[in-house]
Amino acid sequence: MSLDNLKKAIKEKKLTIGTEKTIKALKKGEAKEVFISKNCPELLRKQVKTYAEISNIVVSELKKSNEEIGTICKKPFSINLCCY
Repeated sequence: MSLDNLKKAIKEKKLTIGTEKTIKALKKGEAKEVFISKNCPELLRKQVKTYAEISNIVVSELKKSNEEIGTICKKPFSINLCCY
């Protein structure tokens, strides 16, 4: 289901890509859902979950690697975090 949400966000062009932008959106409470790659560093994963919990934002841990998420998003780089 969360992979479907990711694809929907890409299609609607409402996806924010990148660690800094995602964390900024979390801190401001602007994100609806955060997507985390399966090989995202543990420290970063914990930080994101903490911010998401404070703002009641859904966190989806995908079963795809950061390289696969980059490919899904049609980007030439790896993506650990993104949100919409």
